[in-house]
Amino acid sequence: MSKHETWRTRAYWENIGGLLIEEFIAVKGDNNQGKRLIDGVIVLNEKNEIHNQKTYDLENKDIIIIQTKSNRLSMSLLGQAYFSKLLVEKFNPKSIKTVAICGKNDKILLEFAKNHNIEVVVIE
Repeated sequence: MSKHETWRTRAYWENIGGLLIEEFIAVKGDNNQGKRLIDGVIVLNEKNEIHNQKTYDLENKDIIIIQTKSNRLSMSLLGQAYFSKLLVEKFNPKSIKTVAICGKNDKILLEFAKNHNIEVVVIE
């Protein structure tokens, strides 16, 4: 967890509620693939707390996936958010909302995010 990113993820979660899973393991790494972590997964309609593990049964749950960076909205952040949704689909959640949290917006990339159903949240 990053000292510049974690507090932003938690600030967003505090407004939403639910169960926050930090550094959720979307893909376990091995010799053939890299480990893929998602900065935060919020499981809605669960107790408001931070989960003490990096995994959780997401099947038939309404979830929000979060990727966070401290700097300006970037193609890298949007790519992480976009592909994180694809990685999490294998867990069969009921619904997935995708959020990219950043420290500063970018007018052009914001339009791309909207076109791909990625909500951009700016926390300076």
